[in-house]
Amino acid sequence: MFRRVSGLLIAVVLAASACGTSDTSDTSGTAAAPSASSGAPAASAPAATELIVFAAASLTGTFTELGKTFEAAHPGITVKFNFGSSATLATQITQGAPADVFAAASPATMKTVTDAGLAASPTVFVKNKLQIAVPPDNPAKVESLKDLTDPKVKVALCAEQVPCGAAAIKALDAAGIKVTPVTLEQDVKATLTKVELGEVDAALVYQTDVIASDGKVTGIAFPEADQAINDYPIAVLSKAPAGPLAQQFVELILSQQGKDVLTKAGFQAP
Repeated sequence: MFRRVSGLLIAVVLAASACGTSDTSDTSGTAAAPSASSGAPAASAPAATELIVFAAASLTGTFTELGKTFEAAHPGITVKFNFGSSATLATQITQGAPADVFAAASPATMKTVTDAGLAASPTVFVKNKLQIAVPPDNPAKVESLKDLTDPKVKVALCAEQVPCGAAAIKALDAAGIKVTPVTLEQDVKATLTKVELGEVDAALVYQTDVIASDGKVTGIAFPEADQAINDYPIAVLSKAPAGPLAQQFVELILSQQGKDVLTKAGFQAP
C-alpha cells in the first residue's frame, strides 16, 4: 500500500513540474521574441562624417573656400583635401588610397582613374591657361615666351607628366621654340614658389596661380597659351566611402555659387 501511495505522489510532483515549465511560454501559443544574440539585425553603420577630396594643386584656394561653404551647409561634416599633382593623385587613387571626389587639371590624368574603373562620367567644370610668372621687378626683363630661350634667363617648368608641364610643352611647340629649364617641378604650386623665392627669373604657370600669389609675382600673357588650355574634370569615385556627400560636393562645384568662386579666381567657364 505504501509503495502505491509513494508512486502516486511522485507522479503528481512530476506533472506539476511539467506544468511549471510550460508557463514560461507565451500564453497565446506564439514563441517568445529572440534575444539580440540570437540573430537580430545588427545596427546600421553610422553615417559618414568625413569627405575626402583629391584635387589638383591649382585648385587649392578655390576648393578650400568651397570646402568651408560645404561644411557650413552640412553641420558635423569635415571636408579633407589632398592637393597635389593630378598625375600623382591619380596614381594614389588607382593604388587604393581612400577618396570620395577627384578633380583633375587635365582629362588625361582623369582618364587614368576612369580606365581603372574607379570613376565614371567626369564633368569638365572649368578651363585654365598659362601665363609667364616673373618676380614683380622682373630682373631678367622677360616680355614674351621667346625671351625664355635666352640661356641667361633661369626658367622653371612643371614636369612633363604634370598637366601644367604638358600644357607648357604645347605652348612652346605652338611658338616653335625650345626652352631649357633649370628645374622641373612636380606641381604648379612648387613651380610658382621658385619664382616667389627668387630662385628663377620666370616660370610657366596657370593664370589662376598668378592671381592667387597676391602680388608676389607678375603675370605676362602670351598668345600661344590659347593653344594649350587645360580642361578640368571632376568626378565622384566609384568606391567613395561617402558617396552621397561626394555627389553633393560635386553639385556645389557645378552650381552658380561654385562657378562664381572659380571665375573670380581666374578660371574660365568650360
